Amino acid sequence: MKTLKVKVARLSIASNTLLIIMKLTVGIISGSVSILSEAIHSGMDLIAAVIAYVSVKLSDNPPDKGHPYGHGKIENISGVIEALLIFIAAALIIIEAIKKLSGDGGKLEVIGIGAIVMLVSAVVNFLVSHKLYKVAKQTNSIALEADALHLKTDVYTSLGVAVGLALIYFTGITWLDPIVAILVALMIVYESFRLLKKAFTPLMDTCWSKEEECALVEKLNEMGVHYHDLRTRTAGNYKFLDLHIEIPKEQSVGEAHQYCDYIEDELCKSFDNLSVITHVEPK
Repeated sequence: MKTLKVKVARLSIASNTLLIIMKLTVGIISGSVSILSEAIHSGMDLIAAVIAYVSVKLSDNPPDKGHPYGHGKIENISGVIEALLIFIAAALIIIEAIKKLSGDGGKLEVIGIGAIVMLVSAVVNFLVSHKLYKVAKQTNSIALEADALHLKTDVYTSLGVAVGLALIYFTGITWLDPIVAILVALMIVYESFRLLKKAFTPLMDTCWSKEEECALVEKLNEMGVHYHDLRTRTAGNYKFLDLHIEIPKEQSVGEAHQYCDYIEDELCKSFDNLSVITHVEPK
């Protein structure tokens, strides 16, 4: 599972590097601030991809003396950093666009090539983000999901820039270029806020999602477990659970221990990367 996450993280690094080279080259040649803004966006995506790559390598390391609960929250920290990077990218784009608007708008060259590059970028990012989302869902990786969100945003923004360049080509109105860049930046801000919220919340040891807790309760009821004081929390792609198990007081310690082992084994079969702590109480 760890190898799969690392491989797909490497794919993101490779695709972002290629797109940065393409966008910077065409952006400088054409003088398009919207294309250059996309190059900045891809630059932030590359940094985010590197962070995701490092975090998925470290997050699955086994617990050690200094980290007895594992390293899962590294992925959440990675997601927070990535969200902040998107905010920075959006700010840089808006600054450059305002500068362009306050001037004469500039003359744009090779608009057709710029539009083609944006379309190619959209296709590449769509394919890579789809792969990232698939593996993120399979491994419950917040770091890969954050990286996928970056690329998903790039798909929409690249298409937006391509449309803007097409409008400039047919109308000759060059100030449309910085306007499109600002719209791109606003979309990036919205997506980064969603990512920041999702990545930061588990750092406060929040409970599982409503759907996951419903599935947990259903599983416990299915096994006929009598329990109370159920608590859940997450750390990256790891889940933690503790609960009090009610057992007839006439049962021996050995029987109670065997019953708790059964409950823990069944729950771990139903939920990936789960750590369970049970407390026995007589009834």
